[in-house]
Amino acid sequence: HPPLVMLHVSINVSAASYTDSSDDETSPRDKQQKNSKGNGDFCIKNIKQADFGRREIEIAEQEMPALMALRKRAQGEKPLAGAKVVGCTHITAQTAVLMETLSALGAQCRWAACNIYSTQNEVAAALAEGGFSVFAWKGESEDDFWWCIDRCVNVEGWQPNMILDDGGDLTHWIYKKYPNMFKKIKGIVEESVTGVHRHTSTLSKAGKLSVPAMNVNDSVTKQKFDNLYCCRESILDGLKRTTDVMFGGKQVVVCGYGEVGKGCCAALKAMGSIVYVTEIDPICALQACMDGFRLVKLNEVIRQVDIVITCTGNKNVVVRENLDRMKNGCIVCNMGHSNTEIDVASLRTPELTWERVRSQVDHVIWPDGKRIVLLAEVHTHTHTHCALALIELYNAPEGRYKQDVYLLPKKMDEYVASLHLPTFDAHLTELSDEQAKYLGLNKNGPFKPNYYRYVKNKVGHQPSPSKPRVHPGFSRQPGL
Repeated sequence: HPPLVMLHVSINVSAASYTDSSDDETSPRDKQQKNSKGNGDFCIKNIKQADFGRREIEIAEQEMPALMALRKRAQGEKPLAGAKVVGCTHITAQTAVLMETLSALGAQCRWAACNIYSTQNEVAAALAEGGFSVFAWKGESEDDFWWCIDRCVNVEGWQPNMILDDGGDLTHWIYKKYPNMFKKIKGIVEESVTGVHRHTSTLSKAGKLSVPAMNVNDSVTKQKFDNLYCCRESILDGLKRTTDVMFGGKQVVVCGYGEVGKGCCAALKAMGSIVYVTEIDPICALQACMDGFRLVKLNEVIRQVDIVITCTGNKNVVVRENLDRMKNGCIVCNMGHSNTEIDVASLRTPELTWERVRSQVDHVIWPDGKRIVLLAEVHTHTHTHCALALIELYNAPEGRYKQDVYLLPKKMDEYVASLHLPTFDAHLTELSDEQAKYLGLNKNGPFKPNYYRYVKNKVGHQPSPSKPRVHPGFSRQPGL
C-alpha cells in the first residue's frame, strides 16, 4: 500500500458480499439471538457472522496505528474507568477498533448506527460476540433507526455519562425523550459537521446545551486525514469494488467542495475523469475553480454526467427531478455523512423497479428501460481524535469546560499526528531552546495557533474567538 493507505484504510464498501448472501428477510427485531457466552443484549442481523467480522476488525487494526498506539500507551492507566459511553456512529471495522480501544481504556459502551445503510453486519456480529451492546444492521427502516438508538439509551440500571455522536441524532433523541439524563452526562463528542450545525451549535446558541461538547470535526487530523486524504483513497476503491467502472474520460459531478469533495475531485481528476463541482459557498466555489474544476449547477449537467457524488451533509441535494433526467447507466452515490442527500424515498414508487445487483448496489429501472446504479454510502472514518476527546472531557476538572461547544485542543491534534509518524519511520525535528525562545513556543508544542488551519477551508470552519470556544487547557494525555 502507498503510505497514506497505511494511515487509515476505512472503506465501508466491503469487498465481500457475504454480509447479504445468506441472510434471511426476518427483521432482527423479531429474532432472539445470544452470543457464545449467553448474552443477548444486542440486536444485529446474524451473530453467526462474528468470525468473519473479527477478521475484518483485525485487518482494520493494522491500518489504524494511532488508535492502536493509544490503546497500548494508555490501557494501563485506564483513563476511562467508570465512563459509560453511548455512541451513534457508522458501524464499521474501524468503529469496532475505536469501541474496543475505549473498552480497553476502561469504558462501558452501548452503540447504535448513525446511518441506515452503512453498517457492516459481520462487524456488528463480532462486536456482539465480544460482549458489546450493539443495535444496528444494514438496511434499517427509519423506525428501526430510532428504535435502535432508544435501546442504547433507555436501559434499566445503566445511565450514560458520555455521548459520542456522528450527526447529532443521538444527542437530539436524548434531549427530546430523556432530558434528565443530561444531569449525569459529562460531555458530548460530535464528529460530523452535520451534527455540529444541526444540534450541538444550535442548542448552544439557544442556551439549551446543558453539558460541554467537543467538536472534533474541525480538528485538523479529522478534516485532513478522514475527510480529505481518506476520501481521496476510498472513492475510487469503493466505486471500483461495487461497479467495476473505469474512470478515464467519465464525466463526474461532485456536489460540495469541502474537504470530502476536495479529496474526491483530486482522485477523479488524477484518473482522467472530467469533473464538475456544485457549491453554495463562494469561497469553496472559488477554490474549485482555482483547482481547475468547472463550477456548475446540478441541473446544467445532470443529463450528461456518468457519475453523481454527494459530499454536502445536507438534504435533498439530488431529488427525483434530477434522478428522472439522468442518463441510462448513471452511477449515484453518497460520500457525505447523511443518507438524506439523495432522495432515495422518492424512488420507492410503483412505476420503478428495484433490482439488487450485489451487496450495497441496486439498479433502479424506469418504465422506458433506463436504469441508474444506486450505491449505499461510501465513506471513511478515523477515530483517534474521538477517543482523546472523550478522555479529555471525562477527566477534565469541574469548571474547566462550560456548557458550550469547544474545538479539539491543538495539542491533542498534534498528539494524534505524532502517533501516526512511526508508521512512516518519520523523524521529527526538535526545536533548540534558543529557537523555541525566538519563536515564543514551548518546545513540546502546540506549534500553531488555534486559528491556523494548515490548508484554508471555508469561512465557516475558521474558529472565531468565541464560537466555537477554544479550549481553556486540557488534561495530561496518556503517554505524553
